[in-house]
Amino acid sequence: MKPVNESGAPLQGVRVLELGTMYAAPTCGRMLRDFGADVIKVEDPATGDFARQWTPMKDGLSLGFSRLNAGKRSVGIDVRTPEGRELVRRLAGEVDVVIESFRPGRLEAWGLGYDVLSAQNPGLILTRVSGFGQTGPYRARPGFGTVAETASGFAFTNGWPESPPTSPPFGFADSIAGISAAMGTAMALFRRERTGAGDVVDVALYEPLMFILGDMILNYTGTGHVQQRVGNGTGSASPRGIYQAGDGGWLSIAASNQAIAVRLFAAMGVPEILDDPRFATNEARLANNETVQVRVRDWVASRPREEILRILDEHEVVCSAVNDASDIAADPHFLDRTLVELTGSDVLGRVLMPGPVLHLSRWDGPRYEGVPSVGEHTDQVLAELLEETRS
Repeated sequence: MKPVNESGAPLQGVRVLELGTMYAAPTCGRMLRDFGADVIKVEDPATGDFARQWTPMKDGLSLGFSRLNAGKRSVGIDVRTPEGRELVRRLAGEVDVVIESFRPGRLEAWGLGYDVLSAQNPGLILTRVSGFGQTGPYRARPGFGTVAETASGFAFTNGWPESPPTSPPFGFADSIAGISAAMGTAMALFRRERTGAGDVVDVALYEPLMFILGDMILNYTGTGHVQQRVGNGTGSASPRGIYQAGDGGWLSIAASNQAIAVRLFAAMGVPEILDDPRFATNEARLANNETVQVRVRDWVASRPREEILRILDEHEVVCSAVNDASDIAADPHFLDRTLVELTGSDVLGRVLMPGPVLHLSRWDGPRYEGVPSVGEHTDQVLAELLEETRS
């Protein structure tokens, strides 16, 4: 792994007050922390963020909570009390960004709406993550990632034709929403640099996921076609899919344009297949997709995975092994570029996790040191920020 350069962080000096819990809003906080922001996480002093109870755990420490919150500072405040809300209001006057994930209207009911917070801090960015957004007929509905994955259309199109609609076994919608919220926050901060004005960033859990589903809605409104589940295919290119090699290993192949398809058939030793009108074009191959897939499956199954991948690489065919966690943790490319160490925890020891989701030439990323205990930094933060108010 590359050495970490702690200087030159693009968000150095930006303070973030994170009122969000669970997954999406803390993901936003982590994205901002990844690029140098000081993220102050407000937690219930008695129970902490419920994400601390997520499994898997190691000796009582949640790995999921650790991944999203390492390096943040934890302040114990009960926002359900008048005293706690007054503390939050005062802290919001000393930060650049507030992230929250309460149901729409909750902050306003507590006297912490943007009108109140921005009156004392006109440049404040309030980033709001909720199930269905701050506007629209469904705005008051509660929502978690599972609801977003079903409401957006993702679950309906995910899986095989004979299988039921399927949600992913991880926080897919939450992660995409959190990354999108961080992007919106960065855009609002950029505009503030030019105008001095704060802003409200409104992210619904389902919207970023609905966007990345591609042409599903456009296709329906333009042609009347309702996209169905197609397994490992896309329904737009052939051959494409996940295949099992002769030694039992799995790999993916994506012949998503004609040039790659030509190289794939050459790698398979059957370049003449393109002379057959059934396979000459992508449209023709899609019409005869199962016949094409049988040819590819049989070829992949005829050799060990590493040999298949070597041949495909030699022919510049888009492909990859289907990696599990042990494959990723040992892969030299991921170790060099993607994985970072989470240190400073006696419970976890030396562990790896994915680092920032993008790279800047002048910023290698932060160190990930320590997972805060509930309220660990309360006295430090209150003295630092609220003492500054009095000085």
